[in-house]
This record gives sequence, C-alpha cells and structure tokens, in this order.
Amino acid sequence: MVNEKIVIQSVEKLQPSIYLLKAFAPIIASQIKPSQFCNIKVSENEFPLLRRPFSVCDVDGDSIHFMFDVHGEGTRILSEKIKGDKLEVLGPLGNGFNYNKNFKRAIFVAGGLGVAPFPYLTKVLQEKIEIITLIGARNSDFIIEHGLININIATDDGSVGFHGNVVELLNSHKEKFINEETVVFACGPTPMLKSLQQFSIENNVECQISTECAMACGFGICQGCPVHSADEDKNLLVCKDGPVFDAKDIKL
Repeated sequence: MVNEKIVIQSVEKLQPSIYLLKAFAPIIASQIKPSQFCNIKVSENEFPLLRRPFSVCDVDGDSIHFMFDVHGEGTRILSEKIKGDKLEVLGPLGNGFNYNKNFKRAIFVAGGLGVAPFPYLTKVLQEKIEIITLIGARNSDFIIEHGLININIATDDGSVGFHGNVVELLNSHKEKFINEETVVFACGPTPMLKSLQQFSIENNVECQISTECAMACGFGICQGCPVHSADEDKNLLVCKDGPVFDAKDIKL
C-alpha cells in the first residue's frame, strides 16, 4: 500500500452520468490486481473530508483507470478534473479476484457500475480461458461495454437485450453457461449479489463476489464496513478481508 500522487491524463464521459478517468500512477499500476481498489482524495482542501473508494477499472502500462458515476459531491468534483490535475491516492487496497486456479470458463456478472473491475480482469484472462460477460442495467443510459468482450445485456425496462435482471439472464442460460469448469465473478449492488449467491449455491458453481460498501479509512482501522461471516459469529471487513469474498463465506 502506497500513498501516491497521480496525474490525470484524461476524463472521458461514457454515458450521461458515467465517467472514465485515466491517470499516470506507475507505483499502483505495477502492484494492483483486478478488483482491488484505491481510496481517492478528490480535492486539495478539507471538503469532502473523507476519501472515496474506487475499483481500478484497468491498467495500461504506467496508467490506471477509474470508472465512476456522479451521485454526490465527491464524484461531481472528480468528474470536473482536467488533464494535468493531481490526486492523492491510497492503494492498492483489499483483496482482488482469485483467478490463479484451474478453470476453463469465466462468467462475469455485473450490475450497474459493477462493471468497473471487469475490463482489467478481461485483459488478464482473455488469452487463457473463455469469458462470457453478463451486464445488467436499469436502461440503455446505464449500459457500459468499455473493455469487455462476449457481452450479454439485461435491462430492467427491456429497452436493450433481455427484459429482466442479470441473474435472471444467467439463470435462463445456465444449461449452456454453467459446468464443472466454470467460475462466476460478480460485482454490483447487494440485492443482485444476494440473488447470485443463492443461484451459485443451488447450482453448485463457484462464485466470487466483489462487494460494495461505504467506508472511510479503506484498510481496517475505522471498522466502518462490516459484513457478517456465514459460518462464524463474527464480522469481516469489506475493506481488509474483501472486497472479494467466496459467495458461500458471507451473509448478505
């Protein structure tokens, strides 16, 4: 973990409220793994007081990418950054996806901005195994395909692709997608992860879920991001023990 001052190279709007920020960050770029995250201080003054956690979306040489949507003052400030601005960034934080195992097919299940860690995981895995990507979104304004391959889309309003949520889409194709050599990697809102957790148990498929949670410090000091262990009467921390967990190991 380092506290690196990174330099913004570009801020690109992908959708009406979704942005992709690219920055020169050679130290973090050399260390980070898919679904690890960074805590970003979005301004040089005392407001906002707390840093904001963001998954690293991709690594490109000495540069890293963050994908985010504007939903508060911190992300609004971040969206208005320009080339040459600097940010103080703490990372890499947390534990990323475990992909160093013997499997032949990866299914990525992403809900909303849960697509954020998958461009980097796609880059790491696409030369080794088959990848199938399932994206769920409210409507066409929230579909992000940047950096992804072999995409299947579900929308709540049916405006694009499958009419329904992304777990229903996976369930509708489970005979074709799921076998003993499949691992599911997922990121998205908690209701989606909870539904996918149930799906993985019922269908006996390995599933790693990257959880989302508000947090302050990002490395376990503030104890502000607890999640309950599935088989022990104790709490784990999303920032330190996660954000990636085996779906069987936590209660959502």
